[in-house]
Amino acid sequence: MSESKLAGQFFDAAIGLLQRVRAEESASIAAAGAAIADAVAADGRLFAFGAGHSSLPAQDVVYRAGGLALMNLLAVPGAVGVDVMPATLGSALERVDGLAGAVLDSSPARAGDVLVIISLSGRNALPVEMAMNARALGLTVIGVTSVAYAHETRSRHASGAFLKDHCDIVLDSKIAVGDAELTHKEIEAPFAPASTVVTCALMQATMAAAAERLVEQGIEPPLLRSGNVDGGHEWNGRMMDQYAERIFFHR
Repeated sequence: MSESKLAGQFFDAAIGLLQRVRAEESASIAAAGAAIADAVAADGRLFAFGAGHSSLPAQDVVYRAGGLALMNLLAVPGAVGVDVMPATLGSALERVDGLAGAVLDSSPARAGDVLVIISLSGRNALPVEMAMNARALGLTVIGVTSVAYAHETRSRHASGAFLKDHCDIVLDSKIAVGDAELTHKEIEAPFAPASTVVTCALMQATMAAAAERLVEQGIEPPLLRSGNVDGGHEWNGRMMDQYAERIFFHR
């Protein structure tokens, strides 16, 4: 069977986005990595949040081989991935005012911690209020979003603000509004979203920058190893014990 032209076009589009993000967001990635590393060095805790499909890049850095052991998922019930039925309920929850404040108030997050908030559009109430409330509590907020949405769509938050407006550091994924890279004359809707590929890469690049910053400070990065290599479980157990007060997915 010959190669799929559309499959190749998707790879080209995704690679192009990754190259653009690398070229244009390198300073912001370094700044985000530094903020995370500084929190680790200061006995702070790390959290990642995303709703719907934006939760996938957040989950990708939690309890992950080669990842920082201190990264915790800040979960909103019903908004993590598409694990709620019907799936459309998750989208509805993103528009509920006050939900973010309730989640933060019941979480272990405190001043000096870092919260990474991932939202492709950054226009819904949940990520906007999550950023606003987190900063009010004294957390450093890193937003991972597509800034294009702020220019081409309207906010769904009462203030008219987007996620990017309430972050200390913004990482722009460069994803076009609509999150679909391909079109075809015989297919009515655009298709082939690349936001997960690009945002996961942004998150992992930021974790790499954080590890680099920790080494520069003379601190061994608290990294997990794969449980599928010899000694991995034992290594991870030591990490869990050493940083027990800052890891919340193990309790």
